[in-house]
Amino acid sequence: MRISKKSSTFVAEMRRSVSLVIGGVLCALMFLGCNRPSKVDQWRAEKHVRDSIALVEQRRSLVYYQALLDSMMPQADSLIALFKYEKNAKYQDHGYYVATGRNGLRVLVRDDGQQLLMYRNGKRIAEAEDPALERAQHLQVVINDTQELEKRIRRTSLEIQKYQKRL
Repeated sequence: MRISKKSSTFVAEMRRSVSLVIGGVLCALMFLGCNRPSKVDQWRAEKHVRDSIALVEQRRSLVYYQALLDSMMPQADSLIALFKYEKNAKYQDHGYYVATGRNGLRVLVRDDGQQLLMYRNGKRIAEAEDPALERAQHLQVVINDTQELEKRIRRTSLEIQKYQKRL
């Protein structure tokens, strides 16, 4: 298919017009671009805002974790008072909170909250119904929760220090 002379000049004129418009737009963008901050400056400003927000969130988290730990400590202290702490410093890394129940039941909770052992007359047992066992299970949960809160407090404090150094 052949294009007439009129059509071909029209297309050429359109191409010239479009290229002039595009050139004008590019010049305007270049002129406006030198007044705007560079991409690196924009990125730094955005990072500063993100770090500021993260710092505020970490401080709120730290206050929350401290409040939870402060509310749990009296409960933990009252539970620990029901147990006797046993540890041989020469041979053991972890000690045990020991409670003695009915029928020769002896319940041990490791001081890091990771292990719950029950013995009756020197033999280890799997399950028993005894108030000492319930207290031991509750103590184990409280010890685990307080240790988890202490870990979170340490991590959050480190995060706060990191964000403060950045800002």
